Amino acid sequence: MGIQIENVSKQFGSFQAVQQVDLTIGSGSLVALLGPSGSGKSTLLRLIAGLETPDTGRILLTGKDATHQSVQDRNIGFVFQHYALFKHMNVRKNIAFGLELRKTPKAKIDARVDELLELVQLGGLGNRYPSQLSGGQRQRVALARALAVEPEVLLLDEPFGALDAKVRKDLRAWLRRLHDEVHVTTVFVTHDQEEAMEVADEIVVMNQGKVEQVGSPAEIYDNPTSPFVMSFIGPVNVLSSSSGIFKHQAEAPQCDIFLRPHDILISTSPNGVTAPARVSRIIHLGWEIQVELTLDDGQVLTAHLSRENYDQLQLKPQQKVHVSPKESKAFPLYYSI
Repeated sequence: MGIQIENVSKQFGSFQAVQQVDLTIGSGSLVALLGPSGSGKSTLLRLIAGLETPDTGRILLTGKDATHQSVQDRNIGFVFQHYALFKHMNVRKNIAFGLELRKTPKAKIDARVDELLELVQLGGLGNRYPSQLSGGQRQRVALARALAVEPEVLLLDEPFGALDAKVRKDLRAWLRRLHDEVHVTTVFVTHDQEEAMEVADEIVVMNQGKVEQVGSPAEIYDNPTSPFVMSFIGPVNVLSSSSGIFKHQAEAPQCDIFLRPHDILISTSPNGVTAPARVSRIIHLGWEIQVELTLDDGQVLTAHLSRENYDQLQLKPQQKVHVSPKESKAFPLYYSI
């Protein structure tokens, strides 16, 4: 068993940060806590780490009740967004720090540090100081330091948030490969949907202190259980059920209809099931084309086309086109994220 969270709540003054959360994280899995600012994801991570104590409920780590255990007794590795490396120590000393605190024999420390330097692809840089490393390299040192003590659980709080986009993307792929090698139960916090989808085995979507949905990236994206989840995971158009684009579909009345941009079909002539629209803007994104459309009733929607499809249609701004939904999802009530 990995991590079991049972009816956990945490309040700070009048603010309810986490509300009656029940969650099971399997041993050896890589799980993302995903949500907007203030959703409770970082608080939940700190509760697992022992940096905060729940007001109610309990937390079990590898089958043992750890609710009131100290941080030191939980055998957890924690990686912060801003690395928290010791500036006066070189890379080797940073990685060895936890082992030295545990009075581990020097020969064993040296062997473990060498092993980790190779694992995080920093071999040959052990004598450098943090100031001599790039942001991505520093974050890998922080991960190596957390792994040095062979934790049962690895926790990462917005681990790539301080890095630029290119480095973030490279480190995501690296973290996934690293996890596949070490198989330590890992939980990371992020507000970046793409990051969660790319890296995690399972995503826990949080909102206002509660868990909205838990599932694989494909399950969360294809079968969202609430308007919030569908709006937060990937781009979406929200239209009223009275929109002309749904005139040939038997949607329930007084519903908001959620439609992914890639589920909008565009044609240059009507076919009996389409609604008229006007191309208001075309945005070239390289690997795909984003087309902004205005329906006759004034509602605006965004469609994503492949380069091949766009080349076939040869769309131009202000052109009259005809649109229909390939797939959509209705919810009885929509609330803003």
